[in-house]
Amino acid sequence: MLGLMALAGPIVAQVPEALLPPVTNQVPDALVPQPTNLLVHALAAKDAGPAWEELKTAMHPPTPPPDWATHEPSLKDQSDYLMPYVLALMDKLKDFYTRFPKDTNAGDARRQEFEMTRLAINFGASNQTARFDAEEKALLTDPTLSEDERFAIRQNDVERAAQAKESAGETAMLAEFEKGARSLQKEFPKRPEIMQMLLEVAINADPPKARPILQEITNSPVAGAELKDAAAGQIKKLDALGKPVDLSYTAVDGRAVDVSKLKGKVVLLDFWATWCGPCMEGFPQVKAVYDKYHTNGLEIVGISLDEDKDSLTEFLAGNKTPWPQYFDGKKWENKFAVKFGIDSIPAMWLIDKKGNLRDINARTGLGGKVEKLLAE
Repeated sequence: MLGLMALAGPIVAQVPEALLPPVTNQVPDALVPQPTNLLVHALAAKDAGPAWEELKTAMHPPTPPPDWATHEPSLKDQSDYLMPYVLALMDKLKDFYTRFPKDTNAGDARRQEFEMTRLAINFGASNQTARFDAEEKALLTDPTLSEDERFAIRQNDVERAAQAKESAGETAMLAEFEKGARSLQKEFPKRPEIMQMLLEVAINADPPKARPILQEITNSPVAGAELKDAAAGQIKKLDALGKPVDLSYTAVDGRAVDVSKLKGKVVLLDFWATWCGPCMEGFPQVKAVYDKYHTNGLEIVGISLDEDKDSLTEFLAGNKTPWPQYFDGKKWENKFAVKFGIDSIPAMWLIDKKGNLRDINARTGLGGKVEKLLAE
């Protein structure tokens, strides 16, 4: 989802992926096998205690299909199988807190109904949106709601609003996300997560817009050391714009690569790995751009963050990849990833015909950017 990238380790994708709604391809821990008839929407118990015990049992749907043990189910598989149980559980939870509003478990039931409704919508039940909005409104007025819970709800609102702009393009989505982050900043001025959200905005914004946001993060009393280091790393990348890129290596196939000797060409510097899902999804686009513009002067220089050389070479051969690749097997400690401050992949940089770095966010609109530089 957009927002709250984990800083405990390197980030595997940037905003395009980060702008997706909070959908998971894993069955929630709460939804584990337990024989019970969940298709009944009302609780049978008449008193709060037994009703709560009945509800806890209802949190466990029947055993998933056997083939889920051998392959990860798709979101559609999960939706088709679990949707009836999720919808029934939502009603059971509502039944509980409606009938027993003063019970100590009523608040938990309301919160779990909210999460199950979110799951139903992620499974495709768009007709539950009005219910979700009503549940959210009720939760936000609950005085027992913790700040962490309140922030999580509001953050999700920001992500949903950004996702709603998808048809208008990534620029509109990013603008909406920043707008929401700034609203959260006023509402929750001491939350470090908001600085993380702003970092995502900066990573995907044009340099003139990105730089003041990054400076804001590095000067923030709210941002932690890791977040400030990440912002400083992004500033370092911005400082590299307009300057030559010092990069030379011997490729996995033995070719000598020296970017300084490619003047007169437009060079795409591609940081990627075969273990990176978004890299694999975007690979056909990269290859299509190469095929279209190579004869006009485009070269691609690959920096693979793979750990296994055989996996890399097999992929390159299988996909008839003609451009050279650097490999040292060190993953995030890759020589050039460290040198250039790469903490998320895929990362694509464009170098112009004069040998100067022109774009550090080349992935979005790649073909158009390449064509523009070739025309200079």
